[in-house]
Amino acid sequence: MRYVNGFFCACLSMFALVQYNDPDALLWFLIYSIPAGFAGLAAFRPASFSQSQLLVGAYGISLAAALGGAVYMVPASIADWWENELVREGLGLIIVVSALLSVGLTLWRFRRTQTGRGLA
Repeated sequence: MRYVNGFFCACLSMFALVQYNDPDALLWFLIYSIPAGFAGLAAFRPASFSQSQLLVGAYGISLAAALGGAVYMVPASIADWWENELVREGLGLIIVVSALLSVGLTLWRFRRTQTGRGLA
């Protein structure tokens, strides 16, 4: 999972950096950079991440917000996917949700192995 989370960290960081010419650049910079930070923590510091209740709580809020935004922005038909900005933003949120679910799986697996139950 380290490689998957590392990939999402790099990918979402690049997404955040290319928001410079967007009319609502600050909002989308935060939407991409916060999950990138969570993916980076899950990839490189899972012990620190899983032990911090504040970070885990912030992660849960981010996941809920991303899920809500993705559901809200899903297009009614596949033909509309590339025709407007809102649909492309919705697809970006789907990528964010995928990254956050990967982080959640990492946290779950790490906590499970730390409590002695193992994954085998």
